[in-house]
Amino acid sequence: MVVLQIVLAIVFYERHWENVTRHLTNAVAGDIATLIWMMNSYDVEDQRSLVIRLSRVPLGLDARFHAETSLPDPLPEPGHSRVERLLNQAMDQRVRLPHIIDTEAPDDRALISVQLQDGVLDVYVPMRNMRSRTTAIFVFWMIGTSFVLALIAAYFVRQQIRPIRRLARAADSFGKGVVDVEFKASGAREVRQASQAFLSMRERIQRQLEQRTLMLAGVSHDLRTPLTRMKLELALLGDNDDVASLKSDIEDMEHMIEVYLAFARGEGEEQPQDMDLALILRDVADSAPAEVDLSLTGAIVFMGRPNALKRCLTNLMDNACRYGTAVAIAAESSASAITITIDDDGPGIPEDQRNEAFQPFVRLDTSRDPNRGGGGLGLTIARDIVRSHGGDITLGESPSGGLRSRIMLPV
Repeated sequence: MVVLQIVLAIVFYERHWENVTRHLTNAVAGDIATLIWMMNSYDVEDQRSLVIRLSRVPLGLDARFHAETSLPDPLPEPGHSRVERLLNQAMDQRVRLPHIIDTEAPDDRALISVQLQDGVLDVYVPMRNMRSRTTAIFVFWMIGTSFVLALIAAYFVRQQIRPIRRLARAADSFGKGVVDVEFKASGAREVRQASQAFLSMRERIQRQLEQRTLMLAGVSHDLRTPLTRMKLELALLGDNDDVASLKSDIEDMEHMIEVYLAFARGEGEEQPQDMDLALILRDVADSAPAEVDLSLTGAIVFMGRPNALKRCLTNLMDNACRYGTAVAIAAESSASAITITIDDDGPGIPEDQRNEAFQPFVRLDTSRDPNRGGGGLGLTIARDIVRSHGGDITLGESPSGGLRSRIMLPV
């Protein structure tokens, strides 16, 4: 578009310059033809001199007559400049006498020498009389209109980009678990369609999460009633090995139900706020069932849901303490992300099973102690929490040969 505008401007300018210069040179040639006609009307030298003097004011010509002289034969070829070419054409049409044109005369003037019957008439014409005076105006007009059009285009582009940016912010916030209730579809028709599609998708996702929560909560609640009744019946049977074993199984079931309820509730109602992750890490390390080596570089400010992140870190810490004896936590912050690593010296998880470990209700206890398995949702809940903050969690091998859980949170 810019190249096209430049080409059109050049073409228009060339044609404009050509037409204006042609009119000006025709006017100069006409004035010279008038002067020659008036001089031919008088034969007396004094009368011709008077005509030349009088022509300076109305015609603006500085003429000088040289009697008994002639132009060189043959005449030199005319120059190739635009002014010389058009002036030569005008002289051929209006004066029709032998002539020589020199556009490089002193004082920015053109010298036009015309062969008369009894001498040579030299006419000095200012070059400004044959040049367009609208060049600066034309350039200013082109630059000015281009600038105005650029401002208008920038304004409309900004108006169209603003709804797209709002849509991007709303989608990013929703991905982090924050619902922007003030977001509304606006902008161009295509942008409104995309915004409306996002709102419909957000509503469907929220409805699906609510249904999942209600379903799991209902199932867990229904299971609690018979478990409570079984606990009361076991309490009436007294103490023996069989009763103790049944009580242990019931406690395990209650623990799994609590885990399922926690997974169903999620942390959607908690609002993000500024917090210091270092304090949460110290709290989690202090409450861990084993000794934890904590390595922090200072305060780690982050915008997030503190209870959800504490729950995530607690799940990872419990896994590390459950399968390892030496646990280490390290955290560092950069300009773009916060990195938290939790290492243990346990048996670890084979590389081909690490992605499967994040699936709900999956237990990878074949290489670990099956008696120490959890509810199968610890890593699932931890990854959901991290991803709801725009980050991710990966599993790898720790330097001590166990499992390394690595959390990346965007700043």
